Amino acid sequence: MTRFRRREFFGLAAGALLAGAAAACGRGESGSAASGVTTPAATTAADAPAGGVTLRWWGNNGWEIRLPGGKTVLIDPWLTRFHTGTYSKEGANPQTPISVDTALIDHYVDSGELRADHILVTHGHYDHLTDVPYLAKKTGATVLGTETHLNLMAALGAPEDQLAIATGGEYLKFDGYTIRVLNALHSASGDRAEVAFPGTRPGYGITKPPQPKVIRDLVEGGTLAYQVSGGGVSVLDFGGSNYIESELAGLHPDLLLLPAGGGKIQDYVARLLRATGYPRYVIPTHWDDFDYPLTEPAKDWGGLTALRTAVTAASPGTRFVPVDHLELFTPAFTE
Repeated sequence: MTRFRRREFFGLAAGALLAGAAAACGRGESGSAASGVTTPAATTAADAPAGGVTLRWWGNNGWEIRLPGGKTVLIDPWLTRFHTGTYSKEGANPQTPISVDTALIDHYVDSGELRADHILVTHGHYDHLTDVPYLAKKTGATVLGTETHLNLMAALGAPEDQLAIATGGEYLKFDGYTIRVLNALHSASGDRAEVAFPGTRPGYGITKPPQPKVIRDLVEGGTLAYQVSGGGVSVLDFGGSNYIESELAGLHPDLLLLPAGGGKIQDYVARLLRATGYPRYVIPTHWDDFDYPLTEPAKDWGGLTALRTAVTAASPGTRFVPVDHLELFTPAFTE
């Protein structure tokens, strides 16, 4: 049975990227020795809070964007983090059973720590989509995703009247914020630059696939990126380390959530930063080993140092700010 490793999943040529990134070590950045997390720089008197927008990292590519007026958008929330061995030497077993820790989700939602008006799904893989159906039930949030994503979620019991198809190109206005949907690409891996667990599940509203049981059943199903804007701040998120450069024309996000990896992508970081107008902030995403729970500090699977070095080289004026599990981050801009 073929297993996949996350380093390959993200196209990270560890030897090449990390050798070139070694200079990033020992630059005097403060942070956790175990995780390599850099503590955000203190806000100075010359900085102004950015419109009341706050982000919280729920691990992997799970992000909570709190907006003025009490609105909240979640991206790829995956709290359960069941064990897969993805970052181990052996890699993940495609027959790993899917599970949802409903008690854990209940704890965060019932306590008021987690809420959502919208949930945005970038693609259909287990570490992005598994918890969304139950979170949709708990929060009443509207969920955006491709036809495949919605079909998979419906098969997992998501309330179908809360699911909304997105195909890329949508520019949607809500109460105090907008969501822009972009076509994107999933990370490429291996000698043939392939997508892990490829495939689609078409026919939403007409046919429903069998209930997914193992992680191989949750296919990629097309990949989207999202820009969420509100309070004068725009946040652009990619769920995989690849993108369609032409889709980014005219976008100038203040904050870019940038996945680690991209070793198979030509000038992965430099092209993306140039295309997005060199954002003021880059916050790395999808860099932690998710076999460990959210209550522990994030453990780098091997892509964080290389990403930091690439961002610094391509855009010295951009603030590279890793955050830790469940940590809040409020951007502040110097006038």
